[in-house]
Amino acid sequence: MIEPATLVGEYTATAHASGPLSGKLRVPGDKSISHRALMFGGLAAGRTNITGLLEGEDVMATGRAMQAMGAVISRENDQWTIDGTGNGCLLEPQHELDFGNAGTGVRLTMGLVGAYDMKTRFCGDASLSSRPMGRVLDPLREMGVQVDAASGDRLPVTLHGPKVTAPITYRVPMPSAQVKSAVLLAGLNAPGITTVIEPVMTRDHTEKMLTGFGAELEIETDDNGVRHIRLQGQGELTGQTVDVPGDPSSAAFPLVAALIVPGSDIIIENVLMNPARTGLIITLQEMGADIEFLNRRLAGGEDVTDLRVRASELKGVVVPPERAPSMIDEYPVLAIASAFAEGETVMQGLEELRVKESDRLSATARGLEANGVDCSEAESTLMVRGTPGGYGLGGGLVATHLDHRIAMSFLVMGLAAQNPVTIDDDRMIATSFPDFTDMMTALGGRFAQAQTQR
Repeated sequence: MIEPATLVGEYTATAHASGPLSGKLRVPGDKSISHRALMFGGLAAGRTNITGLLEGEDVMATGRAMQAMGAVISRENDQWTIDGTGNGCLLEPQHELDFGNAGTGVRLTMGLVGAYDMKTRFCGDASLSSRPMGRVLDPLREMGVQVDAASGDRLPVTLHGPKVTAPITYRVPMPSAQVKSAVLLAGLNAPGITTVIEPVMTRDHTEKMLTGFGAELEIETDDNGVRHIRLQGQGELTGQTVDVPGDPSSAAFPLVAALIVPGSDIIIENVLMNPARTGLIITLQEMGADIEFLNRRLAGGEDVTDLRVRASELKGVVVPPERAPSMIDEYPVLAIASAFAEGETVMQGLEELRVKESDRLSATARGLEANGVDCSEAESTLMVRGTPGGYGLGGGLVATHLDHRIAMSFLVMGLAAQNPVTIDDDRMIATSFPDFTDMMTALGGRFAQAQTQR
């Protein structure tokens, strides 16, 4: 059984300028794949065995939701075992499904259960409850799902699926792997073929894993590069063995830290290199980053590598908007790298950052300003003018807005800035990278924590 976590107290955390970072580390399992492994394992007939699962609170929320709907989940040593219900056989949960801060978990699960003739209520913490769910709820409404939501299509949300769900053809209006996945998951319990049209490719873990679990899925890319994903509903899914590779979004933090802390030389092992997830590495290499790929290999159908990262003199670049889907979670830490680069870095096409765990674009800009970085924020653009060596940077308090990526990004900044950088709350880091400070400390990072009274 997966028990709910309890967060006790409130803590600020401060990062101080550090000596060269060195050593090896292995980041937690990929968050996107971990969510899907628990969902598909819980839905499939038979047993699924998972190794490398990210055991952060976001993923555990998805596991608890699958338990509430009939999946049997257990852990022994480093392996998770799931006995699934079989496709079409989820049970109506007896209580509301609380997803905490897990945006991926709640949106994908809405898609999964929306097609069932049962009532399911979703809730979350203050941060998640402020985030819009309409982009997922709109296609579900087209499929016949009744939706009762708070103002602005926000949590709490109650879904009541129809007796027979209507398969749809849905053109995704914005690059969003969550929307695409939610529609495909709803299509699993709908008769006939559900089609998702994706003008801009986003991370494709759902398609790969559905195929691996036995779904009938076909992908066609037309002459304009538009993807047509067709799923045959009401098919059988069968339990699998899943080895989750390291999360590239988590690897981004030690990677950038090693680039900006002088003299650093580290190896990050077992990092997922799915082409839909490598935008940050491509961008950093354009900036002059010394990143070497070691032991490239296939693991569970995905490209995996070890990364050797050495401190580098970075230069500003223009990051085009079409790269955003492949690095949407990494812009805050890219902004930190840009703060130490020579010249100006311009990041375009960032409107999706407005609807993350926080308004991530605004939170990043305010954090940079609080720590002496010259930057400009527009509706979908962030411009950062760097200070090589970090002279005069730091000394500020960053409002994290309960966003784990904002928290970790600015702690990375503090390791290289002239003055310490403090974040207002570090508890939410556990949602995706529970051992972040321990791992970074083992490399040579310097951190301090203090409990606050509110």
